[in-house]
Amino acid sequence: MTVVPVDAPPYLAPMPPHARARSTKTASRRRTTRPRARSKSNATPEHASEIYRRLHLAYPDAHCALNHRNAYELIVATILSAQCTDVRVNMVTPALFAKYPNAEALANADRETLEEMIKSTGFFRSKTKSLLGMAQAVAERYNGQVPRSMEELTALPGVGRKTANVVLGNAFEMNDGIVVDTHVARLSKRLGLTKETDPVKIERALMPLFPRGHWTMVSHLLIEHGRRVCEARRPKCEQCVLNDICPSSLV
Repeated sequence: MTVVPVDAPPYLAPMPPHARARSTKTASRRRTTRPRARSKSNATPEHASEIYRRLHLAYPDAHCALNHRNAYELIVATILSAQCTDVRVNMVTPALFAKYPNAEALANADRETLEEMIKSTGFFRSKTKSLLGMAQAVAERYNGQVPRSMEELTALPGVGRKTANVVLGNAFEMNDGIVVDTHVARLSKRLGLTKETDPVKIERALMPLFPRGHWTMVSHLLIEHGRRVCEARRPKCEQCVLNDICPSSLV
């Protein structure tokens, strides 16, 4: 008779080869699908305040680059600015506003005529659809007056949060959020203000870092700096007023 020590481990039958394969695949799948923890930015209001102070000194005249005289013209210009330069939009809008001076006129515009007038801004068919839808909604729901709230603006066809922020901040002087375009997104990451890449998440990360009264100007300053110095392909770090506090500085 074989004597088994009381502290000996229980007998385990060897795992069949097909079971071992399933076990290995399952473990591998668990490892690859496990979500990785995202690191958060260590940005502080003090860091953001110094960025704002220096940029405001560098660009005291920073402002909305889209030429407009009222909220209607600004919302039209902002819709046209998608995937297009402000310079090009400003070349197109004088004739456009002369022909369609208000929402009612634009709402009744001939589609083909409108497409031809804005063709040089790119994506002209989708922009025409957005402009007509927006103008018709403003004319029918708000008696031709562009609404003054984020909820009402973003309910208009072709108007997202970015466009609404542009209109609220520059036409109505209301700081409801921060405009996040390609410049703001790029500089926010380079300056260590956020590691987010989604525009809405970038905006949410920036808002607590700056006083509400600065929100509209923050975007103007970052856009101006992005155009002049912190370019996408090759930032001019040697000329940058932030190069000693920027974590991405090349000097």
